Amino acid sequence: MKHAWPLAAVAGALAVPSVASARPVALEAELNNYGGDGAYLAIYLTDRTGRYQSTLWLAAPKAKYWRHLSDWYRVTGGKAKVDGISGASVGAGKALRVTVEVADALLDAGYEIHIDTAVEKMKENPSDVVVPLTVGGAGKPTPGRGYVKSFRYTL
Repeated sequence: MKHAWPLAAVAGALAVPSVASARPVALEAELNNYGGDGAYLAIYLTDRTGRYQSTLWLAAPKAKYWRHLSDWYRVTGGKAKVDGISGASVGAGKALRVTVEVADALLDAGYEIHIDTAVEKMKENPSDVVVPLTVGGAGKPTPGRGYVKSFRYTL
């Protein structure tokens, strides 16, 4: 029995779940020069079933216009927690560059980054960009379908 205590201690240490690790992910959305006011952008994650997981960044300072980011607004019910992950709208022809923390477990696990865009008195673009969150996709530009000219993320 004198060796039972060290074995129990090692077994207990292996049973403790490891702390989830995260890494900084740089997001860059370059906008087309569409000739209008600043664009609102909602950048968010969905899982493999298309279910909303979290908002990564919200370039939309006025909550009364969030409903125009229609896919994001629908999946969050307009009640997403955005404290500390929001900023100003983005001008035509300009770029949004932010860095966020993403759990390593989300990489190559079926998650997708979505970007909804909207401009006052112009068309709304739900899911302007949809791109899988993969290690292999990092650094590769993806064209948008609306106001986003190009989007990429780097790990």
